[in-house]
Amino acid sequence: MYKLGIDVGGTNTDAVLIDENLRVVADIKYPTSGDVYEGILGAVRRVLEVSGVDRSQIRQAMLGTTQCTNAIVERKHLAPFGILRIGAPASLGIRPMVDWAEDLRAICAGSAVVGGGFEYDGKELAPFDRDAAAAFFRDMGEKGVKSVAISCVFSTVRNDHEREAAALCREILGEDVHISVSSEIGSMGLIERENATILNAALWKVAERFTEGFAQSLADEGITQADVYLSQNDGTLMTMDHARRYPILTVACGPTNSIRGASYLSSLKNAIVIDVGGTTTDLGVIQNGFPRESSVAVTIGGVRTNFRMPDVLSIGLGGGSIVRQRPDGTVTVGPDSVGYEITKKAKVFGGDVLTATDIAVRLGMADLGDPALVADVPEDLARAALDAIRALVEDAIDAMKVSSGDSDVILVGGGSIVLPENLAGAAQVVKPDHFGCANAIGSAISKVSGTFEKLMNYDELPRDQALAQAKAEAVELAVAAGAVRDTVEIIEVEDVPLAYYPGNTNRVKIKAAGDLCTA
Repeated sequence: MYKLGIDVGGTNTDAVLIDENLRVVADIKYPTSGDVYEGILGAVRRVLEVSGVDRSQIRQAMLGTTQCTNAIVERKHLAPFGILRIGAPASLGIRPMVDWAEDLRAICAGSAVVGGGFEYDGKELAPFDRDAAAAFFRDMGEKGVKSVAISCVFSTVRNDHEREAAALCREILGEDVHISVSSEIGSMGLIERENATILNAALWKVAERFTEGFAQSLADEGITQADVYLSQNDGTLMTMDHARRYPILTVACGPTNSIRGASYLSSLKNAIVIDVGGTTTDLGVIQNGFPRESSVAVTIGGVRTNFRMPDVLSIGLGGGSIVRQRPDGTVTVGPDSVGYEITKKAKVFGGDVLTATDIAVRLGMADLGDPALVADVPEDLARAALDAIRALVEDAIDAMKVSSGDSDVILVGGGSIVLPENLAGAAQVVKPDHFGCANAIGSAISKVSGTFEKLMNYDELPRDQALAQAKAEAVELAVAAGAVRDTVEIIEVEDVPLAYYPGNTNRVKIKAAGDLCTA
């Protein structure tokens, strides 16, 4: 039995085949094309050709894609949606999408704020205004809207009104309507949670296209026995159905795949991961084998959200970064890049643009292209460029640390050939085998997770009982996402006392993960 992992990047589409013992059988890079599926098909064909593996023996296929992120940033392929907020009269001061860009707001078919919602302790603010909600849903139906975002004040504490509204929406608009419920997506904070829910509602067409397209791409190549999964942005996997319901969870899955792959290849469970691509470098932190989660609100395409996101720092440095010498003699690297055209434009490949890859070849750090083509690059210029690269990365390492001590550093990504292997702030620098395709490997070896988050009052329910209940909920969420129940384990427990709440109120967050179901 084999697993096929694919990760679509801006420059390359990486593919890897892993056997049942999680050993890498073959890994390749294939240029990402304007049509994403051409790149996927090309990568699949190439890795099958290199490995010689029988297609019928591939039983699982995992895809990490940037399509949802790109759709939000580029404002492409987003579907019209309606927004129902349950929170009047308490939340009327700030309307939905109040600070969104006009081009995104134009996609919204309509919004309404109706009575309902809860206090921080679960007490009802006002009864759910069922009649007003029904009128809004009927209006959306008349406009042909197929996707609705539902949010509610303090629904992460109590989601009764959201569930009632979702049932009403399905009753009026039919079973094929796409409903995004905020308590299933975001965290504390109404506006940011609502924003994430709205983006999820807008992405349903994108999700439908890339899930069906990936499955069809595999079928076209004769891979018909494989169960198909999508990468999430917490370093785990989800089923196709789960991805269609929560496409927002695929945002930023590329860096998390690299982090998981780096941890697996290096056998390090705690380290800083530096993933260098053709255009950018992403830095993340692996904690106990999983990516460190961001603790602050994250902005996606200009929209402030608070759903789970990896703590990733991106800098404008890659293998295709352009190197320039200013009139005063200083040397700069990036942030602009030749990107996927590196094999045409870089000097070592016969082009006329000096790139970071050319510097690595000139200094003997890498063997690519024709080294004779960069022999005329002055060594002092190459050294100055390397110093600039080193400074960019060392500053980024310092930014990712939470203590002053040195940290282990793992280098992955095809562009990591441009980095020196001695870096200030690093206890050791590891570049494992198959480093170039760590992202695809991370996708292929990932587990399935579930995260439970809620405010819990330990005066009403003792801490031990509250945590046991939360852990059981997290396990059920992991199983629902496709994990084998017997393999699920708790990998993260967080309970934070909230001093500004009366009583012994704590924010409880539990994460569970298990092996992918192969049945």
